[in-house]
Amino acid sequence: MSIKNKLNRMKNHMNLEKHTSPIEVIDQKENEEIPYFEKWLENDAVSFHFDGDYCFIREVRYPINHKHGLYAFSELKKVVKEWNHASLEHPLSAKGVKSEDLFFFDTETTGLGGGAGNTIFLLGYAYFEGEEVVVKQHILPQPGSEIPLYQSFLENINYETLVTYNGKSFDWPQLKTRHTLVKEHVPKLPEFGHFDLYHASRRLWRNKLERVKLSAVETDILGVHREDDIPGYLAPMIYFDFVERKNPEILFGIMKHNEWDILSLITLYIHLSRKILQIDGYTEESMEIARWLDYLGKKEESVETYQKILEAGSEEDRIMAGHALAFQKKKLKQFNEALDIWKEVALKGNVQIRIQAQIECAKLYEHQFKEVGHALKCSIIAHQEMVREGITQGKKQLELEKRIRRLEKKEDSKDISV
Repeated sequence: MSIKNKLNRMKNHMNLEKHTSPIEVIDQKENEEIPYFEKWLENDAVSFHFDGDYCFIREVRYPINHKHGLYAFSELKKVVKEWNHASLEHPLSAKGVKSEDLFFFDTETTGLGGGAGNTIFLLGYAYFEGEEVVVKQHILPQPGSEIPLYQSFLENINYETLVTYNGKSFDWPQLKTRHTLVKEHVPKLPEFGHFDLYHASRRLWRNKLERVKLSAVETDILGVHREDDIPGYLAPMIYFDFVERKNPEILFGIMKHNEWDILSLITLYIHLSRKILQIDGYTEESMEIARWLDYLGKKEESVETYQKILEAGSEEDRIMAGHALAFQKKKLKQFNEALDIWKEVALKGNVQIRIQAQIECAKLYEHQFKEVGHALKCSIIAHQEMVREGITQGKKQLELEKRIRRLEKKEDSKDISV
């Protein structure tokens, strides 16, 4: 098939007719002058011409029932529906939006650092369209061709609900930096809403994973296992080799790597949403969810989550949940309930938790129940635990010893008065 016929066949598929800016007419000769253009066509990519220059746009589509790791993409519609029915306000809430509004975005660059010297050579994203997931990638054929790259990208994206992995710190700032260099020639870079899944992943799995990289989350959490993947750290070297040789064959592996990254963002957003909304009830992440809700000031929701852990959690989680719940009870001036919980935690928890629970019992006995003897006993037990564990220095020990001396004086003065 001729190049012209291939372009005509792909024209509707790539939606190139929808561009409203003054795109230059592409003739067969212009594309024939692009090195290895046939290979680009064979790999679902066409050229985009603007302002006397060009970039490439690659598009692939997946059926919505395609499974990537633990979930089919169709699960996104279900969790977005759950968010819209939930009363919980949360940084990852999709309340008020549709699944089609979410825009899963990732880049590939020539380096890990920031600044104008770091070039973005691939802008990739995915979105839902009908019963398909569309993945598009805008590829820079050589440094200096950013104008058509950003022109093509900014015309068609939905940037109001961006979903990234560490994009707040890396991808979007990099995009803003590079855009500054060509902002007089392309549309204005917009403000945007942002769901950053990296920070959520750190909250839930920092104690489980050695490093909370997307590749680790994929393998250990999401059930995604890549075959023949090119490591991301090789991307700069491969891109510069492509720029020199012009043969895109070596670049297609990086494009596939980026495509998998983007698809994993969909799976990860589904998974995180199910955890936060507690669709599956108690899970091993429930303690971290409860702590997160507490941190966000969602006291009622955090207490409900702690209660669920007490009912269905593991022994360790029940102790930790009880300890956290006791603090909530204390804030609500439910001192008897808080004391009962801490007395149990002081018997069953690990040594650090036992020490903390004894100290909290001592505080309640001294200040709320005015039982100095019990407060002194709890303080002494906590101090003995510290000594056994070799905790002989530090602010906590000094404060505890000061508490013991004060309680001893109170106890002595009580005996004298009697």
